Amino acid sequence: MNAGQIPAIRFTPAAVAKLTEVKQYNRHPVAGLRLQIVGRSGGEFQHVLSLVEDGGQVQGDLVVESGGIRLFIELRNAKYLDGVEIDYEDGGPAVSGLKYTNPNPLWFDERELKIQDAFDREINPAIAGHGGYVNLLAVEGTTAFVELGGGCQGCGMADVTLKQGIEVAIREAVPSIDRVVDQTDHASGENPYFQPAKK
Repeated sequence: MNAGQIPAIRFTPAAVAKLTEVKQYNRHPVAGLRLQIVGRSGGEFQHVLSLVEDGGQVQGDLVVESGGIRLFIELRNAKYLDGVEIDYEDGGPAVSGLKYTNPNPLWFDERELKIQDAFDREINPAIAGHGGYVNLLAVEGTTAFVELGGGCQGCGMADVTLKQGIEVAIREAVPSIDRVVDQTDHASGENPYFQPAKK
């Protein structure tokens, strides 16, 4: 896929029917759906498809029409969504949902592959004990963009984790990275701090 090219995304008839139904029952007018890659784990992408109400569009998103559905796609993820097929499986209340088939490699950039490997081997296992994790969003130029989640979202120690752990691991993996940007919305977490499970 070349820069500026619109990614080809396909919805199965079952997905179109279900998503059309969901849009019709929304209380407010819907502008379309936003397709995102929110992480990579276990060798797979984590996709999220969410409703975008009128006026809630994100500036800079690509707009794609597929199967009568308008999609908004984050520009930096466009090449990783080219060729994606979205299906809906109806297996009853407990097992129904969207299924994504993504033919793309997890990363195209070798630097991103090295950083992801460092996250998988070192960083995420270390912060998992506090209920946290970090996702690599992208490497652009000499800047790495990351997002913290779980117990790290909104945590008062998140900046320390970023500076003393994550940044160090990134620079060890890819010395040419000179800037790490945390794009986490730390104010939005409903339960940002780790709490032990009740026994």
